[in-house]
Amino acid sequence: MRFLLNKTLLPFFSFSPKTSVSPQTIANFKVTTVRTMGSGSTQRMFQLKLDPLTGNSEWVVVEEDEAPEDCQKPLLAATSYLDMLNDTRRNRAYREAIDKTITKPCHVLDIGAGTGLLSMMAARAMGTADSSSSSKGMVTACESYLPMVKLMRKVVRANCMERKVRVINKRSDELEIGVDITSRADVLVSEILDSELLGEGVIPTLQHAHDKLLVENPQTVPYRATTYGQLVESIYLWKLHDLYNNEAKASDGIHLAPKGLETILCVKSQQLPLHCDSMNEEIKLLSEPFKIFEFDFWKRPESHGETELHIKATNDGTVHAVVSWWILQLDSEGTILYSTSPKWISCPFEIKESQSSFSSDGDWCDHWKQCVWFIPGKGLSIHKDEVVHLNAVHSDISISYDVKSQPARTEAGQHDSCTPSFQLILSPERVAVYGDNNWRCLILKAVNDALQRSPSLCVVADDSVFLPIAIAYLSKTSHIISLFPGLKEKGAQYLQAVAAANGFSMDRVEVLKKRVSQLTMHDTYQKKVDLLIGEPFYCGSEDAVPWQNLRFWKERTMLESVLSKDVVIMPCKGILKACAMSLPDLWRSHCCLKEIEGFDHSVVNATLGACGDSPATQESPCLPFFIWQCGEIKELSEIITVMEFDFLKPISSCSGKAQVEFTNQGVCHGFAFWIDWVMDAENSIVLSTGPDQRYWKQGVKLLAKPVAVKTHRSDGGECCSSEIEASFHPSNGELVIKHTST
Repeated sequence: MRFLLNKTLLPFFSFSPKTSVSPQTIANFKVTTVRTMGSGSTQRMFQLKLDPLTGNSEWVVVEEDEAPEDCQKPLLAATSYLDMLNDTRRNRAYREAIDKTITKPCHVLDIGAGTGLLSMMAARAMGTADSSSSSKGMVTACESYLPMVKLMRKVVRANCMERKVRVINKRSDELEIGVDITSRADVLVSEILDSELLGEGVIPTLQHAHDKLLVENPQTVPYRATTYGQLVESIYLWKLHDLYNNEAKASDGIHLAPKGLETILCVKSQQLPLHCDSMNEEIKLLSEPFKIFEFDFWKRPESHGETELHIKATNDGTVHAVVSWWILQLDSEGTILYSTSPKWISCPFEIKESQSSFSSDGDWCDHWKQCVWFIPGKGLSIHKDEVVHLNAVHSDISISYDVKSQPARTEAGQHDSCTPSFQLILSPERVAVYGDNNWRCLILKAVNDALQRSPSLCVVADDSVFLPIAIAYLSKTSHIISLFPGLKEKGAQYLQAVAAANGFSMDRVEVLKKRVSQLTMHDTYQKKVDLLIGEPFYCGSEDAVPWQNLRFWKERTMLESVLSKDVVIMPCKGILKACAMSLPDLWRSHCCLKEIEGFDHSVVNATLGACGDSPATQESPCLPFFIWQCGEIKELSEIITVMEFDFLKPISSCSGKAQVEFTNQGVCHGFAFWIDWVMDAENSIVLSTGPDQRYWKQGVKLLAKPVAVKTHRSDGGECCSSEIEASFHPSNGELVIKHTST
């Protein structure tokens, strides 16, 4: 979901790092302060700057007129705007529907206008009416997000549309007839949809618009949206949420989800956006697709809806999840459609003769994915032709499900315990990591080796809940301090709840309620720390580039005064790894924009962090992605070491350089970067976060131009290579990566 503080959704938005915006994103909000003398107002931008190495943030006030031109670049490059604007199918479908719907001058309202693309389409469809004279023949572009408003004005100006499109920097529920707009709008155009459909607040936005901003029986683009689903079996999806049954296979004696508290550590009860095509071979379909909800945009939607479906199983198996998607009907006749269905859906059933292409025919895109709803526990065991009862409920902003077997039959693999009064909510990938037997074995071996030195005081620096339990379980004498910089009190509550099940007392484990920079010998009972350890993992950094977890190095440095001379530090170092990649889908989605359906968008490229077809002198940002979900991918080189970070010493500037030798022929679109965490001095225990590890995001740096590469072969093909240079700056936590072809 792209960064959107729009419309009536704002009351639902939280400044928590668990929002859809990644932690490295800088949030900007517009504030209007009325002067006590004179007329007018002063526009100010509050810029929230986050230090990735400390987790600290501060608000900086920037006068809008004084804001540097590039202040938005780090912010907007981390959004999905560029990917969305590169979605040719989406753009074409909207253009066709707008041209078909708007056939004469009228008042058009565009809510969540973004770069103004739909507004300009609407203005062009009406002809050359002057929007400054009356409400007829005008387009009102409503956008609450200030950095995007500034960008939209540039785009509108570049296309000579200033007199046809009026830009208003407000949420739609702040608009007033007679103040902001002269009359109710005849037509609503909008694109305020996320992968789930409802998550960006389309229902409350439409409710307010129909009540306050639109004429009776308005025309709308889009006209309708319908959600569909399918029952699937997938071991991978099961591992993303069922920690209790997965860790039962580990047999290491540690219980993060003990019996009776099976859901104390769990994922949030909501749909998970996921590129299901990337795991197509691992999914077994257990039903035909089925229709769930239909939402008509041309009339006021209801806040609550519920439906019960009876779904006939097409295969024997275990239902682990409901995979869902939606089909957007943009025109009233139903001839212009857009689908987010997975590629195994060849065409939209129940809809005949469509003019539009669907996901099975379209390009990969990241701004809309499929959604996954997890079935609790081990899933629901079913047989072919058995009827599954699915109860679906939608609220203002989400859709949820409850799946049951036939009433007379008991659900297989489910536990009967009640939901505990306290639950620790973590990401699906984090839950899967904690249930992964290989990961647990590596961590436990490293911890067990460190405990051979009989440390009396151990400090867990990060947000790991596995480490304090593991140390307490393996050592009956060590005192353990967990800092929990992100989890804080929630981490303490969790440890308290599972202590008895893991055989330790909380008098040996404590959670300090202070920043690591404030920790002194008083907090350690005048003892020096013998073991400083982390995974490292920081709550809220799951969507960040991998080197943001170098926060561990910073915190190790701040603890220098309380560390013993022979302290064991785990991990003892981090290694920046890289691999040349063929990433045609990802590269295309981040290409520089030129004309979009006849409108010049080249002015947005630098701000949105466009990579492909960019000037060679323009460095592309390094952005976080799950490589395995990036459409078509191929490794073109061996994995190389670029540089190392030595955690045995205080944090410092460092740099590295490496030669990339291509081992596979293909087209190189960029490089993937990640960190391998070395847990022991012998380099025998290494935790990798590379592309073959699905539970971590990698950093991706795309090339301005794709490069065809060859290798040494018997047919005489020449060898191509590249050089990667990286430098780390502890003052701001930035890792600067540059690449040159040789």
